[in-house]
Amino acid sequence: MLDTIIIGAGPAGLTAAIYLGRYRRAHLVIDGENSRARWIPRSHNILGFPQGIGGQTLLSQLRTHAEQYGAHIRQGTVINITREDTGFAVHFPSEQIRSRYVILATGIQDHLPDIPGAEDAVRRSVLRICPICDAYEAIDERIAVISDGERGEREAVFLSTYSKHITLLHIGPPLEPNRRTHLETRGIELIQTNLHCLTIENDALRLHLPAGHHRTFDVCYTALGCSPRNELVTPLGAACDENSQLTVTSHCETSLPGLYAVGDVVRGLNQVVVAAAEAAIAATHIHNRLRDP
Repeated sequence: MLDTIIIGAGPAGLTAAIYLGRYRRAHLVIDGENSRARWIPRSHNILGFPQGIGGQTLLSQLRTHAEQYGAHIRQGTVINITREDTGFAVHFPSEQIRSRYVILATGIQDHLPDIPGAEDAVRRSVLRICPICDAYEAIDERIAVISDGERGEREAVFLSTYSKHITLLHIGPPLEPNRRTHLETRGIELIQTNLHCLTIENDALRLHLPAGHHRTFDVCYTALGCSPRNELVTPLGAACDENSQLTVTSHCETSLPGLYAVGDVVRGLNQVVVAAAEAAIAATHIHNRLRDP
């Protein structure tokens, strides 16, 4: 019987492991090797790295940090979780492991556009998924936003703080006149198109227009949404909000006692520093409960 099993080895899960290790609590980290952070080409808004740091390097350093305090990190896939009188059983294809508490740090799945080379373009920072993370590095560049709804319109307006050259590539149904007017007043160009007209060439996104014409953009943000990876706990009855993100208390505990959720799977900013803070809060709350049951 472990004190805690942490599902997810991204910044949130590994931060929780660091704290639990320093609290001298028996814990296990399950690494599904699909952390969203692995796509970060270089982030400049993670505290303590003024020159920026890449996602793979960050994950490697966090892993080393956690192992320094005794973290056991196991690669594998969790099939499901069941509740027991003394806590939880976490099931794998060939075994199950029990713990008093579980921290879910499984993150979200981004919806990338169906364009050849999209994942590689994210790693090269040609295609981006988080303007909060890196819009500052795109100041005054030609920025495109791929969108099929209001999310992209909001993102285009957000990006207008950083550049006067914002183009919304709308691949959904035609926008209503008032929404078009709203974009025009913000100086945002609107182009109705489809994914077949978009290609990633070298270090830019190219929009192919009629008569052989084309437009090239330095940076492209995709605003097609994401899906929280909550499928392990919703069958248990864990409450979610209208966006399917798990709802938690101020201590990051879900509606199921003993089950915590941290990072992008919870509503809030999808940011490394936020995920790390939530992990510290959850780990500390678990430690205090174990100390004074």
